[in-house]
Amino acid sequence: MSKSILRVLPVLLLAVFATLLGACGAGGNQKSETSGQANTETAPAGTLTFYTSQPDNDANRLVQAFRERYPKVEVVLFRSGTEEVVAKLRSEKMSGEIRADVLLLADAVTFEALKAEGWLEPYRSPNVEGIPKEFVDPDGTYVGTKVMASIIVVNTKEVTNLPDSWRVFTAPETRGKAIMPSPLYSGAAAYNLGVFVRQPEFGWKFYEDMKANGVVVGKGNGGVLTAVAGGEKAYGMLVDFMAARAKKEGSPVELVYPKEGVPVITEPIAIVKGTKNPKAAQAFVDFVLSEEGQKLAAELGYTPIRPGITPPEGLRSVDSLKVLVADPKEMAKSREEEKEKFANLFR
Repeated sequence: MSKSILRVLPVLLLAVFATLLGACGAGGNQKSETSGQANTETAPAGTLTFYTSQPDNDANRLVQAFRERYPKVEVVLFRSGTEEVVAKLRSEKMSGEIRADVLLLADAVTFEALKAEGWLEPYRSPNVEGIPKEFVDPDGTYVGTKVMASIIVVNTKEVTNLPDSWRVFTAPETRGKAIMPSPLYSGAAAYNLGVFVRQPEFGWKFYEDMKANGVVVGKGNGGVLTAVAGGEKAYGMLVDFMAARAKKEGSPVELVYPKEGVPVITEPIAIVKGTKNPKAAQAFVDFVLSEEGQKLAAELGYTPIRPGITPPEGLRSVDSLKVLVADPKEMAKSREEEKEKFANLFR
């Protein structure tokens, strides 16, 4: 090899090395610009069918945020009440094919019933870590996504001394002044019923005493809020986010977390057994439970289920709640019987 070629080689090698460094640098910049999206080579793709009982706006916001993260996944959304969603699942099961990949419904009791029928696929998301264990199915088939506590709401024009106990609904001085949602109409109220009757300090006597004290049974939580905010009733049993939202909008209401504790529903999420797109289904669950997904829950007005993420104004964080708990498996077995007993008591 000639001396002239030997002299040129080091220069050429340096030029090639510099070019490679530049390419690596450009790749690094490109990655940071698209950090909000998953790696396109390994990201899930295809169609994901999502059934939920969330309000329309909440469901659409969640799907939009997920697709910004995973643009290759096309989400087919079906939204209705929990009972209607379950009825649709049963109809599809009878026809031979459940179309849903992921479910996000009202409460753990609903998912216990679905789990007992073998409809759920166990999946423990890495983002479950840190979520209070009472909101995570020990078998890994479902996990809560947010916290909605039932609390006492009062009309501040009618009530000057705020109560601190559920006993306000049975106190003689509040006779005929209180309202609660019906377990026959509201999923949250049905859950509350199952929890309260299993607490030694409440039991069925609590409901019998409320009946004797003239507590009115409305339909859903919306009717309770309307009655209290409008001054028709002074006290109500209501999910906390609705009371906080009404207060923020100027309604004369205040919410109270009773000292005995509160029942909470968590709108759990689960993957359907036999999903045709397990990769996208797992990514969806991971997203909902991630910090980004939990911040979205707070933006929508709910208490995040992950500690450390600030809840909306007026709501308590998950780690500051005293939660009244009951075994959802037992509640699932006797829900219809308890609803029938309630109906007979308040008819």
